[in-house]
Amino acid sequence: MLDCQVGAVYILRLFFAFSQEMDCSLDSKPRWERRKDARPQELLAAAIELFVERGFAATRLEDVARRAGVSKGTLYLYYANKEELFKAVVRESILPFLGKAELSVAEFPGHSGELLREVVMNWASQIGQSKASGLGKLMLAEAVNFPDLARFYREEVMSRTVRMISSILERGVKRGDFRPFDIEQMTQVLIAAMMMLNVWKHSAVAPCECDALQPQVFLENFLDLTLNGLLPRAA
Repeated sequence: MLDCQVGAVYILRLFFAFSQEMDCSLDSKPRWERRKDARPQELLAAAIELFVERGFAATRLEDVARRAGVSKGTLYLYYANKEELFKAVVRESILPFLGKAELSVAEFPGHSGELLREVVMNWASQIGQSKASGLGKLMLAEAVNFPDLARFYREEVMSRTVRMISSILERGVKRGDFRPFDIEQMTQVLIAAMMMLNVWKHSAVAPCECDALQPQVFLENFLDLTLNGLLPRAA
């Protein structure tokens, strides 16, 4: 009888141990592997902070690695050089917003003025309020010294932005939401104002104290001025 009880306890212990092992294998990856999966995001977060704080030229890869809490050798496992790291930062922080904005423009059913307002204010909340807002100033300041990066930024960010804004304006004119005007020039006017807002935000040289700069209020006034200028004039 005692032997049977001991045997039953032994079997239960084996079953319990096996169940725990299965739960661990199904529940999550080992800690070291989870940490490895998170490293690209940690490196990108450290990189965008340093790029915005110091600029591209002054940012060193060893400083990025240190801020991310990894070795410089680990950084090279993911990014071959500083240029590739910068491109990854742009693709991670800006391009997802552009993709969503382009989709919203294609599917929007209402007035083109409301569409323009939605795109601009979404940009303000998703890009303007994030570290990514400093990347435009960086490119304006350093594009001459890094023509390959300038070409990359122009093709993947600026060209898409220009096409999207132009398409909103063209849509508005065709539907009668806006009066006829020079779409190419108006696109440049709109983008220039948004870019300058970001420059002011990340610069000591601004038309007002940094604490007094309110991006949301700025854009509301900018849109009020713009849309009232674009709407059809009364006969």
